[in-house]
Amino acid sequence: MKVFLKEEVKSLGKMGDVVNVADGYARNFLFPKKLAVEANTKNIKEFEHHKKAILEKAAKIRDTAKLTADKLSSVSLTIKAKAGEEDRLFGSVTTMDIAEALKAEGYDVDRKKISLDEPIKRLGSYTVEVKVHSDVAASIKVNVIQE
Repeated sequence: MKVFLKEEVKSLGKMGDVVNVADGYARNFLFPKKLAVEANTKNIKEFEHHKKAILEKAAKIRDTAKLTADKLSSVSLTIKAKAGEEDRLFGSVTTMDIAEALKAEGYDVDRKKISLDEPIKRLGSYTVEVKVHSDVAASIKVNVIQE
């Protein structure tokens, strides 16, 4: 089934793309969440009519994301954790811990948007990437210190 994406869908396409998907995926996921509509002539003509407004909305969202990324890039978090010999942590610092620290700073970031290759298991300073938008990411500094 050909569908027209109304929003960006990860691993499928960006807003405004016409993609071919399985019927069940379209009916059970994309249509109920209003992420896509069936790509028939009526819907494509309607999109062409509203294209300018949709593209302006996407540009505005991207600009807002860039401003948020600039603010996040200046953030330096300090997370206290219990550590033993050789600066090894008891447990680890995960994306959930970083999201909570960001929330305490006034930034509401979903933990799924925080990119860690692996959990932090030692004391020290780390750079962590936060995906603000599909095209925009911010790097924040995370300092893990002894509790």
